[in-house]
Amino acid sequence: MSSHQSHNIWNESRRVSLLSIPIVATQLGQISNGFVDVMMVGRLGSPELAGVALGNATYFLFALIVIGILLAVGPMVSQAYGAGEHDPIGRTTRQALWLATLLSLPVLLIMWNAKLPWNLMQQDTTTMAYAEGYLQAAMWGFLPFMWFNALRNFVEAIARPLPITIIIVIGILLNIGANYGLMFGNFGLPRLGLTGTGWATCIVHWFMFICIALYVAFQQPYRSYGVLRKLRTPDFGYFRELLRVGFPIGGSIGLEVTLFSATAFLIGTYGAVPIAAHQIAIQCAAIAYMVPLGIGLATSVRVGQNIGAKDFSAAAISGYAGMALSLIFMSCTALLFLLAPNFIVSIYLDTNDPTNIATILQVVSLLGIAALFQLFDGLQATALGALRGLKDTRIPMMLGFIAYWLIGMPTGLGLGFGLGMGPEGFWWGLVIGLLAASIMFTHRFVRMTNRLKDDSLLPG
Repeated sequence: MSSHQSHNIWNESRRVSLLSIPIVATQLGQISNGFVDVMMVGRLGSPELAGVALGNATYFLFALIVIGILLAVGPMVSQAYGAGEHDPIGRTTRQALWLATLLSLPVLLIMWNAKLPWNLMQQDTTTMAYAEGYLQAAMWGFLPFMWFNALRNFVEAIARPLPITIIIVIGILLNIGANYGLMFGNFGLPRLGLTGTGWATCIVHWFMFICIALYVAFQQPYRSYGVLRKLRTPDFGYFRELLRVGFPIGGSIGLEVTLFSATAFLIGTYGAVPIAAHQIAIQCAAIAYMVPLGIGLATSVRVGQNIGAKDFSAAAISGYAGMALSLIFMSCTALLFLLAPNFIVSIYLDTNDPTNIATILQVVSLLGIAALFQLFDGLQATALGALRGLKDTRIPMMLGFIAYWLIGMPTGLGLGFGLGMGPEGFWWGLVIGLLAASIMFTHRFVRMTNRLKDDSLLPG
């Protein structure tokens, strides 16, 4: 390896790492709002915890699909930024705000009537009652949450993610205070229980959007792109490109999220204790997942910027650096899940309360399985982010369908129902699905970048 190649590898690895730090902090901050909700609701009892599990699963099923579609802003803006093109950046982001609005309207209608599909899925009656109260409050913050994510993708794609991190951290503090007031009736506010958690979520999402909108409108360099000017002017070319790139991204995320959501609904048929245990274990896995997801977003930005600059070797190195960072981190969380499950459970539940014993034992069992899928989940998240930086979204969506629904879900059903393994069987299905996805996404990125490098060496 030449000294120039070594320098390039070090340079790209450093850039991915430095860009990852604030984006990972943002991802952790965003999931921390859910962590705060689950931790505080856990003090109300297992029935309420099961209710927030069902409500959260429904809310974020749709939120992540829409957010996934809006992730098209990232590669479109980062490639334009890498190529030194100014005008496409503002146009892309403006159309993303319109797209967020159009996608959110049908979602709100579904959330208002969520009890209909829950009944079809034979969820526990008490759990549904709690979940409905939570969801019908939280849903009013859905649209501003999507606007926030559209603007967030723009800010991060030009490699300036720190303002997002600051807004998220303030949002966490606001969420804690709003939960404390609205759940338990403090600060002179009404005691709303689990429904208060939903209203706290709504308040936080409006706050985050208003903050980022003001920042983008008045602070340089964001102001120079004119994102919030000419919002009434449609730009169908950029809108179509967002849909072309974004719908497969949303589809890929939707396939993965629906796998996890379907697993939650299937476990819910076993009663309140298994679904409460599942919520705690999946919350732990989700918190850990935010790190490789953030690394994947940073990797997508660096890959996109290098593609825009026609530096295909650097684009490949950015992808490999991101994958390596994810594997290192997820190895650490896997060890934590294996070695300290009881400590983790104590964060969510009173381990001295005998009524929680069944839930605690179930959580410890699921965390043992989660330790294994940490590695696969981290690798597939970052490899998929690298592919998005190439604007390669349609084939990865098809590969995701194969991995999650033709491999993962049948395995879970066979083990859970067929062999009578219950919740543990469904979690082993998640392990197999994520393993398949990590192999297929990584292999495709290697093939795509090798082809780009080979084509760039051809004469003419």
